[in-house]
Amino acid sequence: MSETAGQDTFMSHLFELRTRLMRAIITVLVVFACLFPWAKDIYALLAAPLLEVLPEGASMIATDVTGTFLVPLKVTLMGAFLVALPVVLYQMWAFVAPGLYQHEKRLIVPLLASSVVLFFVGMAFAYFVVFPVAFGFFAGYTPAGVQMMTDIDKYLSFVMGMFIAFGITFEVPVVLIVLVRLGVVSLEKLKEARPYTTVGAFIVAAVVTPPDVVSQLLLAVPLVLLYELGLLLARFVGKAAPAADAGAETD
Repeated sequence: MSETAGQDTFMSHLFELRTRLMRAIITVLVVFACLFPWAKDIYALLAAPLLEVLPEGASMIATDVTGTFLVPLKVTLMGAFLVALPVVLYQMWAFVAPGLYQHEKRLIVPLLASSVVLFFVGMAFAYFVVFPVAFGFFAGYTPAGVQMMTDIDKYLSFVMGMFIAFGITFEVPVVLIVLVRLGVVSLEKLKEARPYTTVGAFIVAAVVTPPDVVSQLLLAVPLVLLYELGLLLARFVGKAAPAADAGAETD
């Protein structure tokens, strides 16, 4: 291939990447524009787990002048991204798919879909299970003479951190499958590491969750169970056979 042809190929890939990114961004902005009229309602939905456990007469506050506008705006934008995520992922897939072999496509598509589903499951678990327990614990231990009034911006930071933490930890089965499939580590080694991963699960839970035992257990126990699920699924996937891969690449 000549140098000019190589430059043309590079520029064509660059233009395609720009087109895919623009389509993804436009989709997110369109969804955001549709959700914007309900920005306050979306934030109220996000704040519901805390509002339900606040003492009577207590409420959330905004210490920043622009907080009452920007915080619901941020929540709505993140909600728009989640709604538009299938389109965003499709644009990413459409860009990289032509450079993949058939056996790689067969592996990536289910892994990508399952990782998205597991991330949403982790977020839902945090919202419906962990938040009510954690916020109820904090509200119940408020000292006498102290009124619990949380700033909406700090609440958003806390909630997003928990969403990301639980979403990532629920990706454990996908990570294990990829490691075994690529031959980075054997299934036997992962089984032998069970005692260490169990201790690690409780350490991770102690770091990323609020400082109460119940919340830590609500992350550590699912993390251990997800590790076992990953081992079970990795047993069926197994390491790719070199001969089979070579045949697929030839096809």
